[in-house]
Amino acid sequence: MRTIPLMIGIMIGMQVMLLMVAFGVGGLILLYPSLHLVLKIAGSLYLLWLAWKIATASYEKLETDQAPDAPMPFWQGGLLQLINPKAWLMALGAVASFSLAGDAYRHSVMAISIGMFLVNLVSGVIWMGFGAMIGRILRSRRAWKIFNLAMGLLTAACVLLIWH
Repeated sequence: MRTIPLMIGIMIGMQVMLLMVAFGVGGLILLYPSLHLVLKIAGSLYLLWLAWKIATASYEKLETDQAPDAPMPFWQGGLLQLINPKAWLMALGAVASFSLAGDAYRHSVMAISIGMFLVNLVSGVIWMGFGAMIGRILRSRRAWKIFNLAMGLLTAACVLLIWH
């Protein structure tokens, strides 16, 4: 599976980001609450832009006789998280929502980290399986258009979750 190194990198990157938020960057949010609003706005705008790109993506038939491009290495998957606003919002939201104050803080961050690792593992396996399967299922230009539109709308709907 060519995607496994990428998935491992993304999972490691998410763990590093979560710990950065829990033991550093999250403190900036506490000092400057307006930064939280800025991150929510930036994340919302990014998601809406991404939703538009997904919904309006054109259909391109894959040429199966060409050799596939080299897979993205695991370290790029980890670095990818650092520029992913959704990942930052998820890490910030998880630490802000589920961490415990005082002496229990470190243990609660460890529990959040384990939980996030398990969720990332399960969703990553589903993502890889779905990605491999979708090309076999969607055979027509119309099917791809409908799929892209549905995925774009679902991505845009995620903005509501940021604000509620």
